[in-house]
Amino acid sequence: MADFRGQATVPSTHPCLPGHFPGRPVVPGVLLLEQVLEAAQRWRGPALRLTGLPMVKFLSPLQPDERCDIHLEEDGARIRFTCTAGGRVLAQGSLALAAEAP
Repeated sequence: MADFRGQATVPSTHPCLPGHFPGRPVVPGVLLLEQVLEAAQRWRGPALRLTGLPMVKFLSPLQPDERCDIHLEEDGARIRFTCTAGGRVLAQGSLALAAEAP
């Protein structure tokens, strides 16, 4: 089974953080998923597009400026992902993806 490992960090200056949540910001789940998709595109090419999220679980919050490790694995027509930081599992699930036609 092929796999890929990447990293991402959301800076504390990101414009979405002041509203999520005031006084104690955490990285929104949708932004974490965007980082996962970008990692998949670095692995499989920029023409890869998301067609669905068959399963996603958010287990622990990612803090601004905290490094997130992203692990991707082939799983048939899907890609399974696990996001971790500081020994914690942040999120896990699978992406349904397709390559855009040329």
